Amino acid sequence: MSTTPADLAEARVQLNSRCDAIEECYEFMLAYAGQGLASEPGEGAASQIRDFLKKCDGALTGLAQFITGFVGRLEVESMAPYAAFMAVIERDAKDAQAAVQIVLAQPSISSQLVDNLNASIHLRALLTDLFLIDEILKSHRRAD
Repeated sequence: MSTTPADLAEARVQLNSRCDAIEECYEFMLAYAGQGLASEPGEGAASQIRDFLKKCDGALTGLAQFITGFVGRLEVESMAPYAAFMAVIERDAKDAQAAVQIVLAQPSISSQLVDNLNASIHLRALLTDLFLIDEILKSHRRAD
């Protein structure tokens, strides 16, 4: 069964939505970390931090499998190089998700806690992975 242009368009929308949720969370965390909050007051930016983290957590769930399926729809000549990189994305996504989930499990999320999460190599590595795969997928879009 071949993939229709509509299928690819829908997959691109879903992938962009996941990537946006992760990147928006990271950007919000940068601002939140700079506020110097010793504890989470439960309203305003503090309540938003949990919302952003939850959206990020959801976007991370099954991310590598989703991207693998997306690449499969592109009918690339060989999946081998993609499969190897999907293993990297899966590992980085799982590591980033573990960090996000441990922060969400805390009764209060301080700016310092978020600053430490921002500095986590796991989340930063995943963002870099996503920027790389996005550029690769864009090149396929231009070739369509």
